Amino acid sequence: MARPYICLLALAAVLLLGIATISRSRGLRDKAHQSAPRIPSQFSQEERVAMKEALKAPHSPYKELRENIFPTVFKTSFIRHEVVGEYSHLFTVHGSDPSLQPYMLLAHIDVVPAPDEGWDVPPFSGLERNGFIYGRGTIDNKNSLMGILQALELLLIRNYIPRRSFFIALGHDEEVMGVNGAQKISALLQARGVQLAFIVDEGSFIFDGFIPGLKNPFAMVAVSQKGLINLMLQVNTTPGHSSAPPKETSIGILAAAVNRLEQTPMPNMFGDGPMKMALQELANEFSFPTNLFLSNMWLFRPLVNVIPAVAQAIVNFRIHPAQTVQEVLKLAKDIVADDRVQFHVLNAFDPPPISPYDDQALGYQLLRQTIQSVFPEINIVVPGTCVGNTDSRHYSNLTTGIYLFNPLYLQPQSFRFVHGINERISVQAYERQVKFIFEFIQNADTDPKPVPHLHEL
Repeated sequence: MARPYICLLALAAVLLLGIATISRSRGLRDKAHQSAPRIPSQFSQEERVAMKEALKAPHSPYKELRENIFPTVFKTSFIRHEVVGEYSHLFTVHGSDPSLQPYMLLAHIDVVPAPDEGWDVPPFSGLERNGFIYGRGTIDNKNSLMGILQALELLLIRNYIPRRSFFIALGHDEEVMGVNGAQKISALLQARGVQLAFIVDEGSFIFDGFIPGLKNPFAMVAVSQKGLINLMLQVNTTPGHSSAPPKETSIGILAAAVNRLEQTPMPNMFGDGPMKMALQELANEFSFPTNLFLSNMWLFRPLVNVIPAVAQAIVNFRIHPAQTVQEVLKLAKDIVADDRVQFHVLNAFDPPPISPYDDQALGYQLLRQTIQSVFPEINIVVPGTCVGNTDSRHYSNLTTGIYLFNPLYLQPQSFRFVHGINERISVQAYERQVKFIFEFIQNADTDPKPVPHLHEL
């Protein structure tokens, strides 16, 4: 058993003698054109208190948002507000330079249910304790909804006029597929001939402590998200009596089919697409030998490696961006390999296309630039895949650039709060999120001059 490890270490020594180069993006030029002097992202104590109190309001009615919380947003002449699908909201912010392609910021109004049981405070109270605001939606996704409008309000009262037009889309049914909110907004914009430079939505974070051996936090901007298929397996057999049971019952056949699916995982897509670049970027943050493996995935990739609900077996598949619904359906049928098992697709959608994340990708580079400004302690920004789905998938008809990033730190111990008991956000984190959006909107006004790839030793 020792021989393979000796060979592996010998090969590692040979590889270490060479110098691996990794292409690192320098992003947008620092000195890009802007229409007006930059507004510093510095907020008064009164403004910080106001933004905190706005977030604490659990369900602000439209009239209160319009008249009391964000009055400047609603009365500004170059901002148009529309209600879509009865409950969703679309803001059109007209910029001064029509030659610049617009972009869109997304958030959603709805939240998942929150039973009172187990919470330290009532889940819709918005109470503040020890520097944290508690409440369902504080990190999914009222923080983005209120943060976007708050940042825009603060810019407007400082006499900000955008150079690049942008939209703000606030869906009301993201948690239940978004067909009456985001999907209708998308159709409306498409009918108006709108094409977007990029979209930014929730879906990824600054991850801290999630990967063993990686000491420093890193920001991951999701450039893809998984598709989905909910598949119902059904077996129909001739009714019988328990006194004379058949050799195989319908439940037994179904159980065997589900067991085969459970024992045969989908093809390993590890290290493909954005994940490959992410691993390369993160490689230098690990110690030996992990850094060696991740820097040379071409060699070491093979080494790096549905839950049924009831007897009728509903199985949920999350589809990798390199796969399609039809491919996964065929794989499932081939694995089960039993004609007695029927397959019914309850709902499904393919993964959206992977968004560009090179030096020419405006949305990605603007996010990178803003992350490095607002979070100077973050040295690494990498592309990734969102394992869930957001409203953004409904807008793939309007743009090729869909980027998912929530400017918040996420630690393993806080991950359970997403959709969980005692969901909360720190006041400091929310202030930083508003600062991020405040700067991002201004950064998007740039007329970027792309720079070539630079290679570093």
